[in-house]
Amino acid sequence: EVQLVESGGGLVQPGGSLRLSCAASGFTFSSYPMSWVRQAPGKGLEWVSIINSGGGTTKYADSVKARFTLSRDNAKNTLYLQMNSLKPKDTAVYYCTKPRETDWGKSSYDYDYWGQGTQVTVSS
Repeated sequence: EVQLVESGGGLVQPGGSLRLSCAASGFTFSSYPMSWVRQAPGKGLEWVSIINSGGGTTKYADSVKARFTLSRDNAKNTLYLQMNSLKPKDTAVYYCTKPRETDWGKSSYDYDYWGQGTQVTVSS
């Protein structure tokens, strides 16, 4: 059974930092790209970032570029999202997602598994 369990969310002041983690199990983690997707209150889903299976290549949404860093530890089956210089507009539920495909470089992915989400609130 595929499981994605996020942790690390919370309340942080503007300009602060948080590190999200996603513990994966039930599939060959090192074979898949992995992503984070977020949903702000009252808004739709927003793709945040993706990392290739080996961890050497990442892509980011323009809204988080240069502030967020995505990484992975394939030995620990864990995905990380380091979020710095947080802004109120980063407030959202953050989801760890697994794509159905193992290919890298696709223009879009079909995400077949999602974690339960972790709340990030940026407020003074």
